[in-house]
Amino acid sequence: MASSMLSLGWTSLLPREINKDKLKLGPSGSNPFLRTKSLSRVTMSVSVKPSRFEGITMAPPDPILGVSEAFKADTNELKLNLGVGAYRTEELQPYVLNVVKKAENLMLERGDNKEYLPIEGLAAFNKATAELLFGAGHPVIKEQKVATIQGLSGTGSLRLAAALIERYFPGAKVLISAPTWGNHKNIFNDAKVPWSEYRYYDPKTIGLDFEGMIQDIKEAPEGSFILLHGCAHNPTGIDPTPEQWVKIADVIQEKNHIPFFDVAYQGFASGSLDEDAASVRLFAERGMEFFVAQSYSKNLGLYAERIGAINVVCSSADAATRVKSQLKRIARPMYSNPPVHGARIVANVVGDATMFGEWKAEMEMMAGRIKTVRQRLYDSLVSKDKSGKDWSFILKQIGMFSFTGLNKAQSDNMTNKWHVYMTKDGRISLAGLSMAKCEYLADAIIDSYHNVS
Repeated sequence: MASSMLSLGWTSLLPREINKDKLKLGPSGSNPFLRTKSLSRVTMSVSVKPSRFEGITMAPPDPILGVSEAFKADTNELKLNLGVGAYRTEELQPYVLNVVKKAENLMLERGDNKEYLPIEGLAAFNKATAELLFGAGHPVIKEQKVATIQGLSGTGSLRLAAALIERYFPGAKVLISAPTWGNHKNIFNDAKVPWSEYRYYDPKTIGLDFEGMIQDIKEAPEGSFILLHGCAHNPTGIDPTPEQWVKIADVIQEKNHIPFFDVAYQGFASGSLDEDAASVRLFAERGMEFFVAQSYSKNLGLYAERIGAINVVCSSADAATRVKSQLKRIARPMYSNPPVHGARIVANVVGDATMFGEWKAEMEMMAGRIKTVRQRLYDSLVSKDKSGKDWSFILKQIGMFSFTGLNKAQSDNMTNKWHVYMTKDGRISLAGLSMAKCEYLADAIIDSYHNVS
């Protein structure tokens, strides 16, 4: 047993005379206070037990959130945080949507309470979120074929679905794109759901490896879950074309796979709620059964409210009822019920024609600013780089992210030399870039690409 010696001054703490008999404490009767030669000091021996948690190792830092921590520690005035996918204004400040402020004021005026929600969440939110995704008049909604429950944003909604897969589709594998959002693998690992990757990104073209993607989906075991990004693929920003989505749906149907959409950017990618939901609606129109996880972190700026949903499209209303009951059963011991504040914001915004219109206008503004920054970055790269390299992939990508094609060493150079913080796979968040910083970023990218191997 380890022990440490703590030397303390006791002149003012101990009575003038100490009864040694009363200091015989502990099972051995030994005196824990041992006099030293100095009359003004007493040495105390303190026993320290080994921790029950000695076997727990230090976890590695989160590759995305760790970027922000490193950015904050940097004192260089030129530093730029392009790691975390959170929208910033031209002044690079967080942005709270005006329509969100209005919805919150409405809640205060009404005096909404803070009572627990049901396990499945706020009914008005669930109705609104399904209608936003599929369209209010869609047959799957009219025929009550969608099981929707409010989840803890996109991550929590994905985790609920993963738990349902583990419980009711034992041994089924989930195929995820290579690359994908870093937390996808964590979610399925934590839920003990096996996964593998399908080809997606082609480093030669910095574009979509469509043929590889189709081949891998075809070769997957029948009945696999195919995780698809509904729009604005993270991290690449590379989406299939409408024609390619049709082919993807064909192959998934032929192989009897189950599509699993992650929709984190509806309305935020193109500026149109309907356009960004087109891939999901294509599959719904075919009468397929599938999962859709939703998030309102980006399109309503509700990052910290953790508002999202998991939708399961079923072949019948009866199946949807049973699926919903099991999703609730999974949620109950996991977090009991979801938060109300953000759910009311969504329900208020979608349920009021005026606020809904204002929201769409703000989404168009945010998406438009990112498109403008994307164009300015491209223009800066073309004007500054005289090597003849084709930078057009920057414009072909969509959404808040751009996959630069930089490798880890080059990304490290971006940070170490240029103070540009980004993920090590070469992804940058254009939502954190301003027009004023585009030329500086172009210089950093050109230097890293040409001078670091």
